[in-house]
Amino acid sequence: MEDDYLTVSQANAYINRMLKQDVNLQNIYIRGEISNYKTYPSGHSYFTLKDEKSQIPAVMFKGRKYGLKFRPENGMKVIIKGKIEVFERDGKYQLYANSMTEDGIGDLHVAFEQLKKKLDKEGLFDEAHKKEIPKYPQVIGVITARTGAAIRDIITTIQRRYPYCEILVFSTLVQGDMAAHQIVHQIRHAQQYDIDTLIVGRGGGSIEDLWPFNEESVAREIYACEIPVISAVGHEIDYTISDFVADKRAPTPTGAAMLAVPDINEVKYKVNQLNERINKSINDKLIQNKEKIDNISQKQIFKNPESIYEIKEMQLDNLIGKLNVASKNIISENRNKLIKIESRSVLRKPEEVTKGKREQFLRNVDKLKILDPLLTLKRGYSIVKIDDKVISSVKDVKAGDELDIKFDDGTINTKVI
Repeated sequence: MEDDYLTVSQANAYINRMLKQDVNLQNIYIRGEISNYKTYPSGHSYFTLKDEKSQIPAVMFKGRKYGLKFRPENGMKVIIKGKIEVFERDGKYQLYANSMTEDGIGDLHVAFEQLKKKLDKEGLFDEAHKKEIPKYPQVIGVITARTGAAIRDIITTIQRRYPYCEILVFSTLVQGDMAAHQIVHQIRHAQQYDIDTLIVGRGGGSIEDLWPFNEESVAREIYACEIPVISAVGHEIDYTISDFVADKRAPTPTGAAMLAVPDINEVKYKVNQLNERINKSINDKLIQNKEKIDNISQKQIFKNPESIYEIKEMQLDNLIGKLNVASKNIISENRNKLIKIESRSVLRKPEEVTKGKREQFLRNVDKLKILDPLLTLKRGYSIVKIDDKVISSVKDVKAGDELDIKFDDGTINTKVI
């Protein structure tokens, strides 16, 4: 009877073998919504795929994720190609995902939108960062395949529109796994040359063909490029990440060439217009100045230039006459003053003047002597002082005061009793 029983491990292994033998379960497509998405350090991602009524656990191993062009997220509706097997240890069946695309869009479109959103958020598309395309370049760099319609269209258009411009071609793959790496390398290489504008692009193709220009590495290299970049990828309806990050987007390679260089015929037309305007301006100035000269030449002063200095000569003669009269009057007045001065006695008899002044001086000295207090002392008078103050009344003296009495021949000190 014991042979009729299975262990748990045997039961799970048997169920797993049965599932593996079902061809439909080994190559199955399942549509659902991602939830509980989590990636472990090993690189494997575990999640649940669900719809309105049910759910199934799923796993996508690290090696299977290398082919993904987008990043799975919770809430994303996807179509998964894979197989259903039993995880024998836990006794549960789960979906093993081999590939994944977003439902109704496709993985490349999802990757495009995700990268576009990421770079836009970082500011790589901001207009403030974009550089002006030079109007009259001397050297144009072109990064594209050396053979093909794109390079022929660019070279032909530039040579036709602006033959004075030199073209440097930096050949690269424009599709395939190695294309993005080569494009990045050539953008860096081009910056070693003295280039005015750089055209990066290729002709039309599918989204897979154009994908190198949607790679993040290419976008960041274009953003960092010091040379103004024109992106020219595909046809007018095609848009790539390179178009958004470049300084200018052209609808086609031919359009890029037209943006990169001016039309020589338009340049010549503008030069001719400027030349005509300059000549007209010069002629107008000549006519205006000739009219001014004619008007000036008609003035009386130019017809009879002698009249200028003749009038000045008359004015000079008049001034000289006034100067002569004024100088004679001054000399006459000073002569009269000198005569009056000479007529004074001090000049005729100076000793009489000094004699009178001497007598007057002696009289003043005698008057001073009369007022001299020293002479008063000689006549027997004295001066009484207390603390250098002259005493003129007995009322100013009291008992105990010390008196200084000055005579003509000396001073004595005494005390009032």
